[in-house]
Amino acid sequence: MTDNRHAQALSKVPALTLGFWVIKILATTLGETAGDTVSMTMALGYLVGTAIFATLLVALVWWQMCARTFQPWLYWTTIIASTTAGTTMADFATRSMGIGYTGGSALLLACVLISLLVWHRATGSISVATVQSSKTEMFYWITITFSQTLGTALGDWAADSGGLGYLGGAVLFSAGLLALLALYFWTKTSRVFLFWAAFILTRPLGATVGDFLDKPLDQGGLDFSRPIASLVLSIVIAALIVLLPQRAGKHPESENKTA
Repeated sequence: MTDNRHAQALSKVPALTLGFWVIKILATTLGETAGDTVSMTMALGYLVGTAIFATLLVALVWWQMCARTFQPWLYWTTIIASTTAGTTMADFATRSMGIGYTGGSALLLACVLISLLVWHRATGSISVATVQSSKTEMFYWITITFSQTLGTALGDWAADSGGLGYLGGAVLFSAGLLALLALYFWTKTSRVFLFWAAFILTRPLGATVGDFLDKPLDQGGLDFSRPIASLVLSIVIAALIVLLPQRAGKHPESENKTA
């Protein structure tokens, strides 16, 4: 019992509660609208947007790694930076580099899987319960950034190449998350696998919802202002961070089901 409490106190990632997933989905939606605000509304382009947000992300990850304890505001700001950088990086890869949504999704999925494989080989586990050292924390943030970038490409692939539209894509990824929830409650599927699958799927859900909010009406969106949508989402996320319990934690049942 003492060892478990000590391990939890050392963790700098939040407990995986319902509040965590709600904020995560909102953060990914904000990443989409904020990324599009800089690259499209402000007309800075995907490359400049990537440079801005990648620089911010590196600084925040360094700050996060230097922190001695879990700091909710720092953690969620870093998550938002990763998902915003992921938006501009994915758009640059799939649009500016011309590899398309299918090619971009395949490439980024490979990056996520390789990152998880290298992490597992280096530390013996990819459970977030092990994120208690600089080494594992670096793997954690690299994998998260790849997954956030993959999510943007997947969202665009479902909406455009898959012909589902933004709302249809959101329904598809919501259904995928419900399937993972069913596996969590009614099967013995690895909790570590379910976490990463859910973490990846929340990103294209946020991407499609974000695009649905701010894309023009003739493209299937609601044509909301990107800056205003980003501001509203930021306020809601900040309110939830204050109102919902924020504590360091570990993956549920990770001591019984690790990978």
